[in-house]
Amino acid sequence: MTDLHVIILAAGQGSRMRSTLPKVLHPVAHEALLSHVLRTAKAAGAASITGVVSPHMPEVAACFDGHNLAVQDQPQGTGDAVKAALAIMPADQLGIAVVLYADTPLVQVATIQALIQPILEDQAATTVFGMRLTDPAAYGRLVTDEADGSLIRIVEAREADEATLAIDLCNGGYMAFDLGRCRGLVDRIDNNNNKGEYYLTDLPELAREVGHKSLVVETDPEDAIGVNDRADLAVVEAIMQRRLRSRHLAAGVTLTAPETVFFAADTELAADTVVEPHVVFGPGVRVTGAATIRAFSHLEQAEIGDGAVIGPYARIRPGSQIGPKARVGNFVETKNVVMGEGAKANHLSYLGDATVGAGANVGAGTITCNYDGYVKSRTNIGDNAFIGSNTALVAPVTVGKGAMVGAGSVITAEVDADALAIARGQQVNKAGRAAAFRARQDAKREGLTDD
Repeated sequence: MTDLHVIILAAGQGSRMRSTLPKVLHPVAHEALLSHVLRTAKAAGAASITGVVSPHMPEVAACFDGHNLAVQDQPQGTGDAVKAALAIMPADQLGIAVVLYADTPLVQVATIQALIQPILEDQAATTVFGMRLTDPAAYGRLVTDEADGSLIRIVEAREADEATLAIDLCNGGYMAFDLGRCRGLVDRIDNNNNKGEYYLTDLPELAREVGHKSLVVETDPEDAIGVNDRADLAVVEAIMQRRLRSRHLAAGVTLTAPETVFFAADTELAADTVVEPHVVFGPGVRVTGAATIRAFSHLEQAEIGDGAVIGPYARIRPGSQIGPKARVGNFVETKNVVMGEGAKANHLSYLGDATVGAGANVGAGTITCNYDGYVKSRTNIGDNAFIGSNTALVAPVTVGKGAMVGAGSVITAEVDADALAIARGQQVNKAGRAAAFRARQDAKREGLTDD
């Protein structure tokens, strides 16, 4: 198997984003644009990944930790960037190089495979991602040989004459080339053009001059959509969400209103999970069995067990582990909580830094008071315990197995197993006091009216 070497160009400034955050670090589906491209490169089986970055973006360089890193001192075009990448690769490196872009997160493994296949089969020395567009605008045009369909050259729109601009076959940007045959040709790319830059798009023409064939590979045009500004970012987000929804549906997940559900790139849902409308998955959510996520819930960095029911209107925050058949109901928030099998918190509660035992029931309005302004402490609720409504559990505190806590209690000390704890002021009834109060108030009101 020929080695695959992926070069990711990530040195662009991204000024049109109007942001202090480098463009390629802006998130789509809760992951940086660059992270999506890195994941795809790894999934395609890359033997090596080389990033090309600007010297002024250490945050971008950090994303290539564990991979090769080349620095493009001055932004002098894609050809110059690829030259920088090849300069740090072993001179005798063989295989196929594929050039991707850090701001095009929609590229798929299938696209990379389609690009390298003609080279593997020795049909071409270089391949270029092509797409047919009704409005080519500023895309470069792919000029092909009418006889055999091979690629003659790529012409940048700003360099093209009227006849060339009429071509609807456009350059999508991605390129693959055989290192053995084309590495030296990359070194020959010059900057004799209107912008004075080194265009990687010159490579197919240089290859043709020495007898090497280049081919156009046409796949899904969506794969080539890049991000230049916030509007582009929104477009790419919408496409990514559509793809993620399709992926989960195909895996056996029920989405009752797919267009209203938003996923993170790493969301894991078991088959037969049901997701109701307007659910948002932040990063790090894993549903291990068929669960129900009811409408308007938000989950992040959490694990949900088989048969659990979340929501509606629940917020599951980082560190939450919701066990099998557990229930987290409407307007309940959990954070760093472990809920055992069949545990319930059905209404209007906050559970933070707590363990809720199997079969335990947490009543409406319960709060685990986990923070004293300096440190956070833990609450432990035993199996089959019952916490009455409107209870405050002041951590650190333990409610034993099978214990009960009376409604309205403020629990500050341990409750033994099977004990009943009541911690509230004693009710006192004063006979006739309500009537007397009303009489006094009526008299005051009458006196004010007389004045």
